[in-house]
Amino acid sequence: MEIAIVTGASSGLGREYAKLLDQEGLDEIWLVARRRPQLETLAGELTTKSRIYALDLTDRASLLTLQQALAACQVTVRYLIHAAGFGKMGPVAAVPAGVLENMIDLNDRAAVSLVQAVLPYCHAGSHLVQICSCAAFLPIPELAVYAATKAFLLRYSRALAVELAPQGILVSAVCPYWVKDTGFIATARQTDEGRLFRHFPLAGTKEAIARRSFQAVKKGRVVITPDVVSTLLRFRGGFPNRFSCTAAAGSADFISRWLSVPGPGHR
Repeated sequence: MEIAIVTGASSGLGREYAKLLDQEGLDEIWLVARRRPQLETLAGELTTKSRIYALDLTDRASLLTLQQALAACQVTVRYLIHAAGFGKMGPVAAVPAGVLENMIDLNDRAAVSLVQAVLPYCHAGSHLVQICSCAAFLPIPELAVYAATKAFLLRYSRALAVELAPQGILVSAVCPYWVKDTGFIATARQTDEGRLFRHFPLAGTKEAIARRSFQAVKKGRVVITPDVVSTLLRFRGGFPNRFSCTAAAGSADFISRWLSVPGPGHR
């Protein structure tokens, strides 16, 4: 039985990837997120048989639940897409320590633990996909911990791709720019008291980002930048300076100056 596992499937990019996987001829799609009602709604929209796992991946017991489910079924994991994650904007000192620890747990520890759990069930042609961010390419003050978690995830994925290549297991890190129609920005801005992140020019849509990146995943690409800004930031990241490392990476001012085109306030 061939399956896909999607974390963060209740909304945003995770939900979009689940819909794309519905066209892949899989036997089952395992939907993982905390919110059961949203997962049930999504499962009802898919033609592929789904299993719902309403789990909090920051709780280690949740991982055990998945491990037991995998062991109980004779499965091949064709896709693991780890889309669960969150960020918080603002100075590190202003964000509660517990929130930062949960961010690291979900964005990184859970990602590594999920890979360890599914690897015994992967074969040549399996895909391990981590949803990173173009924040992985640069240190970003006032988005410091989030950017660091994504930098870890990017480097982990690149190394893992080399390790697993002899087995034919493919690893991808998807690194988009801002996605405007998910709950990420609203959640992240709750701690941005200085409102440093005010503008999100050229932000993509979840449907377009998921569609473009999934096409690249199927081609076996390791680092995927599914929009113009993330592609530019990927190469800019090799030449960091004080300006490019400001938290204005999400602002119109940053984009207009960095791309040398007029933006809001610079007409």
